Amino acid sequence: MESADPSLPKLSTMTLRLVSENNFPTAAGLASSAAGFAALVQAIANLYELKDSPAELSLVARQGSGSACRSLFGGYVAWRMGSRADGSDSMAEQVATASHWPDMRALILVASVVKKGVSSTSGMQQTVATSGLFAHRVADTVPKHMAQMEEAIKNKDFAKFAEVTMRDSNSFHSTCADTFPPIFYMNDVSRAAIRAVEAINAKAGKTIAAYTFDAGPNAVIYYLEENTEAVVGTFSGLLEGVTGWKDGVQGLKSGVVLDEAVAGLLKTGVSRVIMTGVGEGPTKTEEYLVGEDGEPVKR
Repeated sequence: MESADPSLPKLSTMTLRLVSENNFPTAAGLASSAAGFAALVQAIANLYELKDSPAELSLVARQGSGSACRSLFGGYVAWRMGSRADGSDSMAEQVATASHWPDMRALILVASVVKKGVSSTSGMQQTVATSGLFAHRVADTVPKHMAQMEEAIKNKDFAKFAEVTMRDSNSFHSTCADTFPPIFYMNDVSRAAIRAVEAINAKAGKTIAAYTFDAGPNAVIYYLEENTEAVVGTFSGLLEGVTGWKDGVQGLKSGVVLDEAVAGLLKTGVSRVIMTGVGEGPTKTEEYLVGEDGEPVKR
C-alpha cells in the first residue's frame, strides 16, 4: 500500500508496542493464545487499514496459534485443512452466523488456572510423532466429525451437536494418552464434570448438555438457553461460593442431585466459572492498553 501511494505514512517502518490482557486464565487450556493472536492480528490490520478479509487474516493468526484462525470470525467457524503441502491455504471459514443459532450457551468450569506442564504446541508435536491413534484420527475421525458437526449446526440439532462434541473430545484425549510418554490434560475434577453431564442427560431423558475439554482440565459444558435451569442449576447451588455466576443464576432450582463423590470433587476442585455463549469475532473498542507515552496503561 505504501509503495503504491507515496503520500501514506511509512507505518511499516515504525516500532509497535503491543500490550495484551485476558480476563480468563492464560495457558490453562482455555484458548487464551487463540484469543490473543486473533486480537493481535485484527488490531494490526485495523491500524494499517488493511483490506484483508477475516479468512485472509486467519492465515496469519494461525501461525501464532492454530485455533486463533477461527477466532477472527463470529458465530460457528471451521478450520479448513487446505490441500497444499506447505499448509499455506489452511484457513478458517464461517459455517453459520451467531444469529443462525443464538441460544447456544457454554458454562466453563475452571478446574485449574495453573500453567500447563505441557504446552498445546509441544504436546501436539509429541502426539504427532509418537501416537499410533493420531493418524487414524486425522484420516478418519476428524473429517467424519467435521461433516456431522456442520450438519448439526445447519439443522440446529443439539442432540447430534452434543454427541459429536463429546465423542471428539474423547477421541482427542485418547490420542494424548496414546502419546509416548503419555499426556494427561484432564484430572479427577474433569472426570467428575463428565459424570455430572451424564447425570443431567439421564434425568432429562435426552441429551441437553455436552462436555468438551481442550488441552487442559477445564470443562466446557454446552447447553441451550431453554435448558439453563436443568444444566446450570445442577452446578450453581453446588458451587455457590465461586465467582463468575451471572445475575439470577443463584435463584435457579437445583437441576440434578449428583453422586456424593462427584459433587465433592466439583465443590473442592472448581475455582471459578465462566458463563458465555456464541458471539461475534474481534471488536474494536475505545479502551486503550497503551498510553500516549507508549507505555502500558496501569489499570
